Amino acid sequence: MKKKLLLLFVLMLTVAGVLAACGDNESTGSDDTKDKNEENNGDDGSAEEDGDVFVLGEEPLDITMFGNYDWYTMPQWGADVATEWIKENKKVNISSIDSGGNAEQKLTTMIVSGELPDFIWTDRGATVERLREGGQLVALDPYLDKYTNLRDWFGEQGINMLRSEDGKLYQFPNWYNSQPFGNAGYVVNKGIYEELGSPSLETTEDLYEYLKLVKENYPDVVPFETDIDGQGINVLYSAFAEGESPANINNVAVPNGDKLSSIFTDEAYVESLKYVSKLFRERLMTQDALTQDADMVREKVSSGQIAVYAGASPTDYARSGHYHLQEQDPDGGYFMIWPIHEEGLDKNEIYPGSYNMMGWNVSVITKSAEDPEKVFAFLDWLTGPEGQSSLIFGPEGEYWDGFNDQGLPQFTEKYYEDAEGLAKVEEDTVNFQWNGNSNFLDTAKAEFELTLPEDKQNWTTQWQHTITWETQYDATQYLNISPLPESEEGIIQQRIGEIFEEARAQAVYAQSDEEVEKIMQNAEKSAQDVGYEKLLEFQTAKWQENLSTLEE
Repeated sequence: MKKKLLLLFVLMLTVAGVLAACGDNESTGSDDTKDKNEENNGDDGSAEEDGDVFVLGEEPLDITMFGNYDWYTMPQWGADVATEWIKENKKVNISSIDSGGNAEQKLTTMIVSGELPDFIWTDRGATVERLREGGQLVALDPYLDKYTNLRDWFGEQGINMLRSEDGKLYQFPNWYNSQPFGNAGYVVNKGIYEELGSPSLETTEDLYEYLKLVKENYPDVVPFETDIDGQGINVLYSAFAEGESPANINNVAVPNGDKLSSIFTDEAYVESLKYVSKLFRERLMTQDALTQDADMVREKVSSGQIAVYAGASPTDYARSGHYHLQEQDPDGGYFMIWPIHEEGLDKNEIYPGSYNMMGWNVSVITKSAEDPEKVFAFLDWLTGPEGQSSLIFGPEGEYWDGFNDQGLPQFTEKYYEDAEGLAKVEEDTVNFQWNGNSNFLDTAKAEFELTLPEDKQNWTTQWQHTITWETQYDATQYLNISPLPESEEGIIQQRIGEIFEEARAQAVYAQSDEEVEKIMQNAEKSAQDVGYEKLLEFQTAKWQENLSTLEE
């Protein structure tokens, strides 16, 4: 692990150096390069604006993209019903540059060669800022008034939160929303639950007793499933803390007044690890919680070999699993429960997941794009009503037909009669969802589903409306509080991350509460030795800046 992190750090420095060189050499580049940059961008590095609006479908548009993730491989554009329609009717063709399982290295190679794609799909933060500082990105501000879906649905406050230090917008957000959204929480196997007498599942003690009952009666079933990377472990943290969420785990910091403090000394976090450790050593939870892959989880959920399932988005697998189990038993399937809480805490202050108005990740348009405005026009169309409806629900005429007076899609009877077919459309396009509009989609689904009888409602939408959206924490205030990896604070953060992951794994395997406490104490000491306090001061300052921006 340390060798991998060292190699990654060296690679990051390489990328930073290359980008810095790109920025320094911008004024001394070849005439061809200068001509292209001047054509695509103004003197200040932002895109020029002209009066003509580009309309998709009037001429062919070929776009290249790169998904900056080791796991990401874009399916063939046009091979599914949704993108086939877009390709034929909007004349847009997307081709992807594959990461080859090593996205960071591939990105570095493209930067060195000067052959970046038209747009890059990546996490917010370090990668975006390195590309911006290296002069590789197109500012999007001049397009916002010409192509208005992003501004209309995302809003000025969200746009301002995504602006870089130079005051310009370079990032097109994915799955943004101004309202609570998210799917984190607990899914329960209905058949097993009812056969065991439908006991109370509200407190951590209730859950523990239920999992023991499952183990006694169903030896081949996993009592508590945690999804990949131990997501369910993070969800359980929320059961021990009012007004907090797993966002603290992602930040490796906990709010304490107007400052961020150590997670290793946070009482709620330590108590949650004691609980998890007990479940693990009593074999009440999956024994490969920290090592299993997505296919393993999907198979267990689909076959019904789990009793309780917690994760950041357990509905992804539980939805199809629910319909599959109902084919075998109409009374079976899955349902969701209100988040588990420790006895004595307010159940309405428990947040198993978090959301932020910026959503997940972003797309950035590079200066390699021949016509960046057309690329933006496509992304803006894709995030708008027609683009989102076509991508998620398929071409107009099957599951939806036109828009109502609120601008939302009018769903057909087939929308609820063919839940599996509808789910397949969305599953086929999941790796094309680069700039999802949760504001639009969540509102559209909820408005329609509420008009249907309960047994006709889409499984995921039903639970989103009744449980998950009400129990997600707004973590917008914690966005962009991480330092650049090559900075002093960034190096500290990498070391803290190592300490955190090692301590969490040790705690899961601990044989007693006392051992968990000792592990956390040692982790705190190790963290402070490598400069944890300096990192917390940096994060606190960024956090306070965010709070000020959100108050404007």
